[in-house]
Amino acid sequence: MVAGTKAEETRSRILGAALELFQRQGFDETTMREIATEAGVALGAAYYYFQSKEALVMAFYERAGEEMAPRIDAGLAEAKGLDNRLRAILDVKFEYFAPNRLFLGALSRHVANPQHPLSPFSEETRHIRDLDVERFATALEGSRVAAPKDLAPYLPKLLWLYQMGLILFWISDRSPGQIRTRLLRDKSLALLVTALKLAGFPLLRPLRKKVVDLLVAIEGD
Repeated sequence: MVAGTKAEETRSRILGAALELFQRQGFDETTMREIATEAGVALGAAYYYFQSKEALVMAFYERAGEEMAPRIDAGLAEAKGLDNRLRAILDVKFEYFAPNRLFLGALSRHVANPQHPLSPFSEETRHIRDLDVERFATALEGSRVAAPKDLAPYLPKLLWLYQMGLILFWISDRSPGQIRTRLLRDKSLALLVTALKLAGFPLLRPLRKKVVDLLVAIEGD
C-alpha cells in the first residue's frame, strides 16, 4: 500500500510539473528531460510513468474528467430548466480549466485533426468524449424540454459540439475576465433552448426532418 501510494505521489508530481511547464513555456517547447528535472525525478522514471508528452496530456484529460464529475453532478442536482443545467456544466468546465487556459490554447491547433491523439475528436479520446456526451444526455433528461423523438437521439452530441465551440472561443477570448465568452454563453443558451422548444411545433416538422436527415448523414447511420 505504501509503495502504491508513493508511486501515485510520484506520478502526480510528474504530471503537475508537466502542466506547470506546458503552461509556462508551451507544449511543443517543453521536453521530457525538463519535466523530469522540474519534478525532481530521473528521466528514466519520468518515462516509466509516462511514455511521452502526449501521455501526460491524456492523463490530464482523465484526471480532469474524474475531478469535474462530482462537481457537475452537484450542479445538475440543483439546476432547474435546460439553460441552467447546461450552464452548470459549462461553469464547472470553465472554472476547472481556467488555470491551464494558455496550455489548452497551445493544444487547440490539434482540435480539427481527428487523427491526432490529443484531438477531442480522436479515437484515443473517444471514451472521454462519450462520458462527456452522457453528461449532456443527463442534463436533457432532467430538464423540462420535451425534444421531438426524431431529434432527441442526436441532441447530447450536438450539445457537446456546442460546448466545444464555446471552449475554443473562450481559449482565444482576450476580453477582461473573458466577459465576451460569458455573454456568448448566456445569449446562445437562450437561443438554443428557444429553438428546441420550437422544434416540436407541427409547422416546423419539414424543416426538422431535413435537420435530422443531415445529422443521420453526418453520423453515418
